[in-house]
Amino acid sequence: MPVRWVLLDVGGVLELVDDAAWPGRFRARWAERLGMTADDFSARLVAADLPDAARETGVVDRYWGGIGTALELSALQLADMRADFWDAYCGTLNQPLFDFVAGLRGTVGLAILSNSGDGAREEEERRFAFSAVFDPICYSHEIGVTKPDPEAWRSALRQMRASPDEVFFVDDVAENIEAARAVGIRGHLHVATEETIRVIAAAVRGSGRP
Repeated sequence: MPVRWVLLDVGGVLELVDDAAWPGRFRARWAERLGMTADDFSARLVAADLPDAARETGVVDRYWGGIGTALELSALQLADMRADFWDAYCGTLNQPLFDFVAGLRGTVGLAILSNSGDGAREEEERRFAFSAVFDPICYSHEIGVTKPDPEAWRSALRQMRASPDEVFFVDDVAENIEAARAVGIRGHLHVATEETIRVIAAAVRGSGRP
C-alpha cells in the first residue's frame, strides 16, 4: 500500500558527506595545525569531559568552550575550528535527491530523522533551509536518543502522528535500516542517488519493497 510519509536521514543521504571519514580527517587536520599528535588531540578531548552534544540540546557553547580550554585555543582559533567543523559536518546538499523529495510535497508527508550534534539545526537551516520542505525534523540532540535505538523511530512516529506501516525510511547505514524494520517501518539503504529516487517513487506509488 502507498506510504503516507517519507522519512530521511541527513548525513550521507540529503547531505553529500562521508560520516565515517570526515571526523578522523578533521581531528588529524587540527592536530597538525596545533602541533599535536592525533593521539594527544583525542586524549585532551576525552579528558575534557564534554557534554553529550548528540543527545542534549542547549549545550553547544559549553561543548565548544570545553574544547577551547582542553586544546588551549585562542578565541580566533576556536572560531576557526567551529566553522571548519560545521563545514565538514554539513558537506554539500544532495541536490538531485533534495529536488526530487521536495517535489513530493502535497503527495506525502516529508520528515527527517538524523543523528546530530547540538547546533546542527541552525547550521543546516542556514545552508539548506530544510524546514521549507521537511516537518517534523527530528534531531537526536533534541529528542535525546540516537539511531539505532528504536526509541528514535518511535519519537519520529509520534511527531508525524503516523503508524509504522505508513512510513518509508531512507538511511545510508545498514544497522539503521534493520532497526527501522524491527519497529515495522519499511526502509531503503541509500547507496546511489538515482536508485534511491526510483525506490522512493515506487514506495509512494504503492509498489515499494519492504
